Amino acid sequence: NVTVIVADVLALDLAAVLSEWLGEPPAPGQAVRVVGNLPYNISSPILFSLLELAAATGGLRDAILMLQKEVADRLVAKVGTGDYGVLTILTAVHADVTRLLSLPPGAFRPAPQVHSAVVRLSFRPPAVEIADMAGFVRMVRTMFTQRRKTLSNALKPFGAERSIAPGEALAAAGVDGRRRPETLEMAELAALFRAFHGHGLSAD
Repeated sequence: NVTVIVADVLALDLAAVLSEWLGEPPAPGQAVRVVGNLPYNISSPILFSLLELAAATGGLRDAILMLQKEVADRLVAKVGTGDYGVLTILTAVHADVTRLLSLPPGAFRPAPQVHSAVVRLSFRPPAVEIADMAGFVRMVRTMFTQRRKTLSNALKPFGAERSIAPGEALAAAGVDGRRRPETLEMAELAALFRAFHGHGLSAD
């Protein structure tokens, strides 16, 4: 059986669609596999929607997606590289990523102007414990807005929001403020957010 849904994927309530298919909550062992050739100009928003859906419902098993090569490079990037950033980190919280194959422009007719790649996202429980995912996302985005700055400087806007000096949170997390955002491992990012988040809780 095939159901065709004609809709804007960025406006569609994917959680409602998933609930209709699987029930709410999904029965044990039930999960959807996502397969898609994503429009390259909106691939990042779609990826974030899938990550949020997987985290909120537990109803996604994996996703096999064709993407622009540059996006795939960011998904599988290693700490300390130029491709390591917001997309790498937020994906790694909820999924393991494997590059399955790369495709040159000549693999398509007509040939696009870019190279492509196919990746698999295998969804799983969060890699680290994060009490406030929205706050964590905000911290990561703030850091990488100014990725060439040191952490002490890049985190100033987030520190102002949380009423704590970045240096205080960095010291509590055991992270050197002279480092740059792309050098932080997942465990360090989680520890840093706990320092900011814990300060906010203790101040209430």
